[in-house]
Amino acid sequence: MSAAKEKLLAAAVTWCAEHGVGELSLRQLATALGTSHRMLIYHFESKAGLLVEVVREVERRQRAAFAELDRTGASPASAPREFWRRLTDPELAPLIRLFFELYGQALQGRPGTTDFLDGIVTSWTEPMADWLRANGFPDAAAKAQARLGVAVTRGLLLDLLATGDRAAVDAAMAAFILSTEDTRRRLASIG
Repeated sequence: MSAAKEKLLAAAVTWCAEHGVGELSLRQLATALGTSHRMLIYHFESKAGLLVEVVREVERRQRAAFAELDRTGASPASAPREFWRRLTDPELAPLIRLFFELYGQALQGRPGTTDFLDGIVTSWTEPMADWLRANGFPDAAAKAQARLGVAVTRGLLLDLLATGDRAAVDAAMAAFILSTEDTRRRLASIG
């Protein structure tokens, strides 16, 4: 990625996190980013292309934060709790909304968004399964639990956006984390 494209992408991530996107046109978004719509088209092909890259960058940053938690030596239960706290930071809400908006558009086949589905699950299940294996899960169980973890996390994020009921979604995530830890203990006692 060129330095100019990286700079525009970083500015777009910051702007979208602070303001959301709503019904902004590509021209309005370009003005907000201090560039021209032609430069955005040159680097990202379309508004949808830019927004897909914004979400991919946010996801990349979140996976890096997940990997960083793993290196902190946190317990198998405390690392997921900390990661959930980071994901549900209210400042990320506009980006989480954008994630789900693009996900829906990609599932509908909207031009410019379908590439968003590439790796949308495996980009998370693979590092999560690695983390679970490192914390006592056998390979097959780690893969299944990782997929379940992605589904639960995304479902609860959507729930939080739809209902705003932070206490309920936090309680549900806490229950999921406890059930994952219980599964880990049961698997360890068998093996």
